[in-house]
Amino acid sequence: MKSMITILLLGTLFLCACQTEDPKQKELEEYIEQLRTESESVGWTATVSVDGATVFSKGFGLGNYEQQVPVYPDKTKFRIGSISKALTAAALGVLIEEGKIDLDAPVQKYAPYFPEKKYAMTTRQVAGHQAGIRHYNGDEFLSSKYYPTVNEGLEIFMNDTLLFEPGTAYRYTSYGFNLLSAVIEGAAGEDFLHFMQTRVFDPLGMTETLAEHMDSLILYRAGYYDMAEGKVINAPYVDNSYKWAGGGFISTSEDLVKFGNAMLQNTLFSEEVKQQLVTPQSLKNGEKTEYGMGFFSGVDEYGRPYYGHGGGSVGGCSNLIIYPEEKMVVAVITNDTRAKVGKELHKVAEILLTKKQ
Repeated sequence: MKSMITILLLGTLFLCACQTEDPKQKELEEYIEQLRTESESVGWTATVSVDGATVFSKGFGLGNYEQQVPVYPDKTKFRIGSISKALTAAALGVLIEEGKIDLDAPVQKYAPYFPEKKYAMTTRQVAGHQAGIRHYNGDEFLSSKYYPTVNEGLEIFMNDTLLFEPGTAYRYTSYGFNLLSAVIEGAAGEDFLHFMQTRVFDPLGMTETLAEHMDSLILYRAGYYDMAEGKVINAPYVDNSYKWAGGGFISTSEDLVKFGNAMLQNTLFSEEVKQQLVTPQSLKNGEKTEYGMGFFSGVDEYGRPYYGHGGGSVGGCSNLIIYPEEKMVVAVITNDTRAKVGKELHKVAEILLTKKQ
């Protein structure tokens, strides 16, 4: 009996050794650690799936520097910044699927609180950064004020003059997604955060994704850091309640991969609706942008089409990349203000998908 147990144990150890020695996994792990080191980051989390199955998920460094707590890809919640826009766009997709919203009607149909401007703007234009709404001014990115409602967050910019006639230019704006969340509330007939929870997060099993309330205790929330003269420091205190829809959610890399797979599998809405979200829009003069509604789209340097969104926060950087042809999803999040999580992450797919000679 003892001999049989010994054989089983040795077999298990051999199997584990074989799994950890996968050269592609090792190369990917070393590459991400290299990016983390070059970025002088405290902690990273990375998860990758192919055909709906997780092929890589690992934490790097520390989720909390003071307490020396490691990063857990299934638990550690980081600020995801503008990936929040993609999540919000999914809520918009649910409303499109249900026929509850007219994308080309003036936004005041659903958000009457928002003042009319010289030019009318539509939900489609707002979601595609073509409405002429401004981005941050001054130190607004460092706001520490709590805004309890979506409409109160609109007060920051709603009385400002439009930058241009809607549809004539592309100008990225997080505040546009503040307005989009008000539109979603009006079309859905319920609170924006409640709609996100019940119609996006809960159906997808995204149990670790939520709006970050700074006065709440949130298990496994990461610390937020920056670097000064080669030393780790705490990032400035901010309260992102003024922009839930555009940059106020926190999540794990594993939850973001769940979301990416739901997009690939059309879990929340049809392929037709998804294409409306991910296909780049055109301006009135016919010029194409790189943005649909809540998603950037393009082709990486290796020739692979993708869509997704990056994010930058105070104390956080992130990227979610979805490769439809490869059915691959890549999610990386960090807990520092500056990190290499842009085009560098396209090499993740290259490492895992390229056959070694």
